[in-house]
Amino acid sequence: MQPTPAEINLKIARWLLICCALVFIMVVLGGVTRLTGSGLSMVDWRPVTGFLPPLNDEAWQKAFEMYQQSPEFQKVNSQMNVNDFKGIFWLEFLHRLLGRIIGIVFLVPFVVFAVKGYIRSNEWLKYTTMFVLGGMQGVLGWYMVKSGLVDNPHVSQYRLTAHLVSAFLIYAYMFWVALTLLFPPNTHRRHPWYRKTLALTILISITIISGGFVAGLKAGKIYNTFPMMGDYWVPPGLMALAPWWRNLFDNIATVQFDHRVLAITTFVLIIVYWAKFPKDDLPVRLRKGINALLHTATLQVALGITTLLLVVPIVLAATHQAVAMLLFTVALYLCHGLRRA
Repeated sequence: MQPTPAEINLKIARWLLICCALVFIMVVLGGVTRLTGSGLSMVDWRPVTGFLPPLNDEAWQKAFEMYQQSPEFQKVNSQMNVNDFKGIFWLEFLHRLLGRIIGIVFLVPFVVFAVKGYIRSNEWLKYTTMFVLGGMQGVLGWYMVKSGLVDNPHVSQYRLTAHLVSAFLIYAYMFWVALTLLFPPNTHRRHPWYRKTLALTILISITIISGGFVAGLKAGKIYNTFPMMGDYWVPPGLMALAPWWRNLFDNIATVQFDHRVLAITTFVLIIVYWAKFPKDDLPVRLRKGINALLHTATLQVALGITTLLLVVPIVLAATHQAVAMLLFTVALYLCHGLRRA
């Protein structure tokens, strides 16, 4: 028996949400890869044949010899042997493997749904765009890695942040489409607080982008005090680079300072948003979303401060990145719900 339109929408939404969950894991794993110094361990990129790791001692030795030609080995890890190399190789390999798995998990159900007629031909472009963006994300990831394989054994903070933002955009696109299938709009009227919610979501996104530059420059490993930065509320040298705009992206002290200001500003505005929002006429799911926004923001600020004070331990830093994505998810959920509320 042919499923009803509501049942079809539910199947497609579940598929998209599974893809979102895998992208979420991918972002967190990418953060762990960066934090453990594993991201430059694979110095080649084989999109089709690279799904298998080295399978014998000879293959491991060949991979290690390729790594020995990289600036990271020569300038940072020259003491490594092949067994040490395996320790950093596996995380980067798993990160790339998960990217391939996401591609399969997306493509196979899409083909099945399209053949069954669950996805109409006029909707193919929407889902094909998701797939193409995912493929481009892999290309962007390799472009990022290449920046650390030339002279300086550190990836460009610009490329790292672009890679992060791209992952968030793909995630947001799939999540938004899934929400539309689960909660089809029954009105064309926007909630009066939609614009405020959208502005808050944009601010959260800007704060996350600034966090990408903090990660790329390892700016969390200086000024490990809070609320002051060492002995200063505003540390010296914030505008030391010329032209001035380079300080926003290349000056380690400025990047950390900006992230602190953005994070605290966002947190304060979320508290105000939660306190002022007229919740009485909202559906229960959106009232829960507004509460979740406050709780998630509180957790995120606590994690951020603790991560800074403890000089960026891997587990806390990875959790901080994961909760940032969770906060973005809650804000996106509220935007969707209030857009046609």
